[in-house]
Amino acid sequence: MTFSRRTLLAAAGAAVAPVFAQGQRTPVEIGVDAGSVGQNKWTPTQFLDYLDKLEIPVASVSIPRDILVDEAAVKQVRAHADKLDIKLVLSGSCICPTSKSFNSMNGTPEEQIALGLRAARILGSRAMRVIVGGAPERAQIEMHAESTLRVVRGMRSRILDSGVKLAVENHGGDFQARELKTLVEEAGRDVLGVCLDSGNPLWMLEDPHLTLELLGPYTEISHIRDTAVWRVPEGVAARWVNMGEGNVDIDGWIKKLIQMRPGLPLIFENLVSAQPRIIRVFDPETWKNFQKMPAWELSRFLALAEKGKPVPAVPLPPDKSRGQQQCEDIEVCVRYLRNLLRSV
Repeated sequence: MTFSRRTLLAAAGAAVAPVFAQGQRTPVEIGVDAGSVGQNKWTPTQFLDYLDKLEIPVASVSIPRDILVDEAAVKQVRAHADKLDIKLVLSGSCICPTSKSFNSMNGTPEEQIALGLRAARILGSRAMRVIVGGAPERAQIEMHAESTLRVVRGMRSRILDSGVKLAVENHGGDFQARELKTLVEEAGRDVLGVCLDSGNPLWMLEDPHLTLELLGPYTEISHIRDTAVWRVPEGVAARWVNMGEGNVDIDGWIKKLIQMRPGLPLIFENLVSAQPRIIRVFDPETWKNFQKMPAWELSRFLALAEKGKPVPAVPLPPDKSRGQQQCEDIEVCVRYLRNLLRSV
């Protein structure tokens, strides 16, 4: 019998050992999405080397197209991850042909999905994160949902044969939770799930805990970040912050997710905002895109904002690059989550 380096560390009781949630036998693993440190412009292998130094066991990676189309190159990424004992989760792109986010230069949605499914299988990723769009799609979100459904239904047998689920992210600007829940149920949970992002709901006038309640059971991939939200004269301000600096009860959110999806890795997509996003909840223009939102959902969002206080951004020091700051931020967040998991 052979043991990996992490197995030996766990046996020795090291601080990076997997943490078990109370009453559960499945360890809670921490992961990081490559976008969290994207300003460093690392290759997939450089990103994996960085995570190895932090003893992070799960990596969410976006594979550049020149590597994605080369099966041997994808296998090299997998081999490097295996060498470092790091599990891989594939992060793909837009699959909706009517979305402004869709890049037709890379082929049809079906061709891009097929290429992603092949890569996911090679990487050992049982789900692939995809998106429908962003804020430009909000005005016609039902139409874009139908476009996505047609693509997924047409690929149904191929997705099932691959053993890889597509996981649609509740991306900033496109879906509210109940809409994404409907999309998944209409496509079929055997082929479609959710990439659940804890920071994006605030852009969609949602309390992240409401989003979790609706989408948690469908979640295949997590994106975790903390958010500060507070009232301003124009409406509500929301700013993504490092773990522990927000007021959305991210600790409680994480604990609920662990209970709902035991064994699901907790993957950081840490994107600290330079400035808050202003949601103009008192402007009639805002409500043109949210006419079907129930009042009780909005009340939860507003109640959260009323309890918040401004959290201004700290200017980047002149002697520090954006990439260096991103590394410092993710390392702060990893330490925070490790401490939290010891109490779960």
